[in-house]
Amino acid sequence: MTELPVIDVSGLASTELSTRAAVAEKLGHACREIGFFYVVNHGIAPATRDAMFAASREFFALPVAVKQDYSIKRSPHNRGYVALEGERLDDRATQSDYKEAFNIGLELPAGHPDVLAGKPFRGVNLWPALPHWRETVLAYYDACWSLGRRIHHGFALDLGIAENFFEDKLDAPLATLRMLHYPARPNSTDRAPDSGAGMHTDYGNLTILATDGVAGLQVRARSGAWLDAPHIPGAFVCNIGDCLMRWTNDVYISTPHRVAIPVQDRYSVAFFLDPNPDARVEVLQSCVTPGTASRYQPTSGADYLRERLTATYDHLKQ
Repeated sequence: MTELPVIDVSGLASTELSTRAAVAEKLGHACREIGFFYVVNHGIAPATRDAMFAASREFFALPVAVKQDYSIKRSPHNRGYVALEGERLDDRATQSDYKEAFNIGLELPAGHPDVLAGKPFRGVNLWPALPHWRETVLAYYDACWSLGRRIHHGFALDLGIAENFFEDKLDAPLATLRMLHYPARPNSTDRAPDSGAGMHTDYGNLTILATDGVAGLQVRARSGAWLDAPHIPGAFVCNIGDCLMRWTNDVYISTPHRVAIPVQDRYSVAFFLDPNPDARVEVLQSCVTPGTASRYQPTSGADYLRERLTATYDHLKQ
């Protein structure tokens, strides 16, 4: 493929199996060939998306000292504010990513048994003191979570397993909603940054990305050529991650991508759908063909995410 396919996913809600299967086939083809695709007619209202971007801009406009009150260093559960150059996605890079971010996880009360037990990635969110901010963000989180589960029904159909196979593995997920701000390249600096986000593959099952129209995202085709991922109004950019690749025994292949430093400030919102912490991630038998073997040992959703995050954040490496 030399460009990212655009897939109408409305058919996944059809009562007709043949209609759902037709969408599933398109999803499967994209996941095998390039690992990226746009989705349209996805059911998320434009107002919900617009409100999310407004909330993101509102937070990133706060003074740095205020944003640091919600630092991810205060949370062992991958929640909170990641300062500019606080992350390095490409471990071969000499510089950190020139971006800042804010992470929200599954909303759990402080008295939830998993929170009290200190289970990995089961902490409370760090909520900025901004009017209606929490409600706006959670509405968007829930909308993306619902869409991601529906797309997984399509994956299951394509992979020849029960259509609801992933449902009980995504009903309390390690899903992260991440607001991202990529500043424009500084006019003068002693050490010009290399990239907004270094080359990487995503860690989980599925990423649902909303962009603001400012160019930056680039996807590496199987040929090795870099493709720009242009903004399509109303569409989401989706890609599979390494965890789903692991589940499918490399039938679906996650794809390296990066974000170039933009010509003007760029905002995006990524929803990373990772499985439940106790979900058993093991190669699907439908993806083990005669003459091939399982390429991965079983793991859990929490163990896999912990392994990947520790290699990414400077404060966890230290």
